[in-house]
Amino acid sequence: MWRAARIVPTAALTLLGLLFATFLIARVVPIDPVLAILGDRASPESYARVHAELGLDRPIYVQFARYLAGIAHLDFGRSALTHNLVTEDIGRFFPATIELATVATVLGVGFGIPAGVWASWRRGRAADHAIRMIGLFGYSVPVFWLGMMALLVFYVQLGWAAGPGQIDTGYEDFVPVTTGFLVIDAALAGDWAAFGNAVSHLVLPAAVLAYFSFAYISRLTRSFMLQELSQEYIVAARAKGLSERRVLWVHAFRNVRLPLITVIALSYASLLEGSVLTETVFSWPGIGQYITNSLLSIDMNAVLGGTLVVGVVFIALNLLADLLYRVLDPRAR
Repeated sequence: MWRAARIVPTAALTLLGLLFATFLIARVVPIDPVLAILGDRASPESYARVHAELGLDRPIYVQFARYLAGIAHLDFGRSALTHNLVTEDIGRFFPATIELATVATVLGVGFGIPAGVWASWRRGRAADHAIRMIGLFGYSVPVFWLGMMALLVFYVQLGWAAGPGQIDTGYEDFVPVTTGFLVIDAALAGDWAAFGNAVSHLVLPAAVLAYFSFAYISRLTRSFMLQELSQEYIVAARAKGLSERRVLWVHAFRNVRLPLITVIALSYASLLEGSVLTETVFSWPGIGQYITNSLLSIDMNAVLGGTLVVGVVFIALNLLADLLYRVLDPRAR
């Protein structure tokens, strides 16, 4: 209980700092929000009216107070690009990003952790060098280049994967929206043709993001495991005649899983906020592409709203990782 009392103020201060930062961004960037709404040919009367409606004629602290009041009521304003409420746009675009990042994280964790454990066990041998080289390539290659190469090879040349977009145009608007996640909604509706089509579109961008997650997680898993395998309790476990599999997964990995929780949470958060280039290459209708298009259209309400939502998710994932760490490790309570 006392721990929660310490976490809540910290999270609140972090969120307040995020709000203040986004507010400053809207005021510092050399963009006139009135002209972004009305256009360059707006009359002086229209300009003055909208300028007053937006509260830009008031002191900066009053503007910030209004900004906080709007955020408290989940009011991010109206998008100049789509003419919808920003909250409605986020509710429509963010599930696609969550769907993509979640599948990528599951793949990255599912392959990255065993690869890191295997590399630590075969340290200095061919398997270790191969896993490290694969991870190094994942760190080095630009994501947009890898995405384009993946489309060229697996979509254009081999025809193994579907092309850009979340689903073929023939299936659009035929899947009833229940959860906002297209694959789940298609399954709930029993439309297995649309389900298969959505999965075929999801595989390639998820695999590209999963590769970067794999590179990050496998590298840190290997590092954590090497540190644990050098401890005296591992030597004692081997001296007792325990199998190498039990030594690796029961004794060493049991201590490694705790810092890995934070690693996985940060990896997942980075995919949620950093999949802009992947969504652009694959025309994926997620929050990253929404923010990018809004920025190019000087739609600051949409940009700040999307940035704020991603920041809140990032903070929430960090808090969740901290809580799980303390649940699994009594020494950290």
